Amino acid sequence: MQLKTYSPCAALKPYIKTFMIIESEAGMVNRILPEASLVMAFRFSGSIKYTQQNESGVLPLSVISGLRKSPRIMDYAQKTSILLVKFNEGGATAFFREPLHELFETSISLDDLFPRHELILIEEQLAEAHNHAARISIIERFLLSKAKLPSADRLVNYAVQKIKSGNGLVRIQELLADLPTSRDPFEKKFRRIVGTSPKQFSALVRMRHVIDTYRSSHSLTHTAHAAGYFDQAHFIKDFKSFTGETPHVFFKSSKFW
Repeated sequence: MQLKTYSPCAALKPYIKTFMIIESEAGMVNRILPEASLVMAFRFSGSIKYTQQNESGVLPLSVISGLRKSPRIMDYAQKTSILLVKFNEGGATAFFREPLHELFETSISLDDLFPRHELILIEEQLAEAHNHAARISIIERFLLSKAKLPSADRLVNYAVQKIKSGNGLVRIQELLADLPTSRDPFEKKFRRIVGTSPKQFSALVRMRHVIDTYRSSHSLTHTAHAAGYFDQAHFIKDFKSFTGETPHVFFKSSKFW
């Protein structure tokens, strides 16, 4: 398996975190953990099967995936390649009119959002491109042609940064205390722009922080307390829901991204 990342052009940096190209010559099975941003994918060779909770199927050629709170297993066939577009939190609203919380825990074909003839052209260009730099340029041109590029919502952006800087441990009441708005309109706007509620977004940020900063020298009790849990049982339950495995098994053997 080869994995390469690319930075977006200057015009797209406010909206896109990174481009990623994954190539699997021999085939592989990988665990995809939930994260705090939406992902769009363009498969330009091979095929990919996915399994998530009680759902399974074949990934469409062009697809967008909403935020999730549970892991997804991806089964790459031999000679499979895919290009991922990883959006900044709230960045996808520059390209989609649909409320993004409607994509939570699901993936839909881009056929449902863009004209099919445009996607056919993009898919053909990706398959025929001679290198990855050319593929990135194809997707950048496509995104720029679709972008509304609105000014960022200051309230939602502030809340996202506050939650991230607090590693997901910020309470909603604390956010609202700093914002000139009430809870109901704020939460509706947050869901539409970010793709889930502030509470669920905080939970995603918190668990990703646990995983990204884990050290084998730390005890499970230390890890749970650092993540704001008062007891191991609750922590283990949430961790298993997030990763599909207990902390002990996950940190010992899991491969993921």
